[in-house]
Amino acid sequence: MLSFAVSLVEKLHRVPRENLINLGLGLLVLVVVVTLIKVASRINRFLLFAIILVTVMVVGLTWVYERNEPKFMSPLIDAIAPFFPQRPKY
Repeated sequence: MLSFAVSLVEKLHRVPRENLINLGLGLLVLVVVVTLIKVASRINRFLLFAIILVTVMVVGLTWVYERNEPKFMSPLIDAIAPFFPQRPKY
């Protein structure tokens, strides 16, 4: 059994540090999301709707202004971008 543990530790040493950091961050995000869902289930629905609406508006308007949206969102942002201010081009 000890040989399996040593083998596992050796394999973990060969995994790039960036992958381990990304895995840790992914687990942290998962824990935070589950915690937020539990907290959101206990608050007033109107307040939850307001928080989600403000968050979506801030992210959406940032994407329109900065034009740094994900590629799959570009057609939607292209359609609504003329109605909102955009970053000046120098």
